Amino acid sequence: MSTPPPLVGYEDARAGLARSFAHDELPGSLLFHGPPGIGKQRLALWLAQLLLCENPGDEPCGACRACRLAVHLEHPDLNWFFPLVRPKGASSPEKLAEALEQARAEELALRRADPLRPLVPGEPVGFFLPQIQTLRRLAASRPAMGRRQVFVIGQAELLVAQEGSQEAANALLKVLEEPPTDTTMILTSSDPDALLPTIRSRLLPLRLVPLGPEQVAAFLMEHRAIDSTEATRVARLAQGSIGRALGFLPMGDEPGPLEDIRRQARALLEAAIAGTAARRAAAALNVAPAGARGAFSSVLEALAIWVRDLATVCAGAPELTLNSDAVPDLQALARRLPSATAAAPLMLRHVEEARTLAYGNVNPQLILATLLNRLSQAIS
Repeated sequence: MSTPPPLVGYEDARAGLARSFAHDELPGSLLFHGPPGIGKQRLALWLAQLLLCENPGDEPCGACRACRLAVHLEHPDLNWFFPLVRPKGASSPEKLAEALEQARAEELALRRADPLRPLVPGEPVGFFLPQIQTLRRLAASRPAMGRRQVFVIGQAELLVAQEGSQEAANALLKVLEEPPTDTTMILTSSDPDALLPTIRSRLLPLRLVPLGPEQVAAFLMEHRAIDSTEATRVARLAQGSIGRALGFLPMGDEPGPLEDIRRQARALLEAAIAGTAARRAAAALNVAPAGARGAFSSVLEALAIWVRDLATVCAGAPELTLNSDAVPDLQALARRLPSATAAAPLMLRHVEEARTLAYGNVNPQLILATLLNRLSQAIS
């Protein structure tokens, strides 16, 4: 079993949470929100360890049995829930509940074995009613080892999602309305506006901002043993998110999942700008796999970054690009396309419209084919 890496940053937030806990003023229901991958769930797990610690102070002691179990996700009173792919073949509510718990256990085992494993965008995930029913059953029981239970609910914005159902959010609301006195609920979200207003009203929000690029780079050099130049480049791409930074690093002989998506998005931009109609159609078919809307949405997000970087270079500010390793190529492209700066707002609007469609049932290939044609028209 790998040792989880230390929590990076958020010293003020940690001090405030520890102080509230020491004075018995910590609310029973919290919401940590901020951009994806910046450490919201890691902070929630840190707080859970502090709450379960046998000798708590400003930090968990790290030495007691409760701390050792919590840091390895093995404490019986620490329950971590997150969105899952809907299991196949679950023909009844009972079988679905069993399959979801099995899937959660398998994912927890993977996270114990490799805490720095990047999450790969892929099949749609969501929260399902049986998951929250399991959570409610656990919350209604007494703590197994200590004096309290802690529930961490990651990516809570997916409580109401296409692949899930509002029933899951409503079921959680019942727990938040009448929380057990020995229970702490910590929800994390990258899109708190997607939560039901009735849920948000019962949570104390704590907004987290991205880490500094130097913090992300230092983490990568220490825990992934890469040199400072590469760490700085990846940290810039990650925009203050260690979770995203890990996705840009190679996995064996293959590029990381986010690096692969970045390359796909760059190819799309080139097809839109310099390609023929046939090339744009081929690019749309190659990049938009059916049934992998999470990856498709990530490609569109990366494409928006490439468009912004092109406009930035055209405006004479290459030092502001995120894809810093591609500045020479972008400059060459900008010399051929002096209209890119003026066209960038329209291009970005087209990409955002495509991202909105991607959350529905519209065919990804059709979305992308239309988008590439619109980008070509905008730039010309």
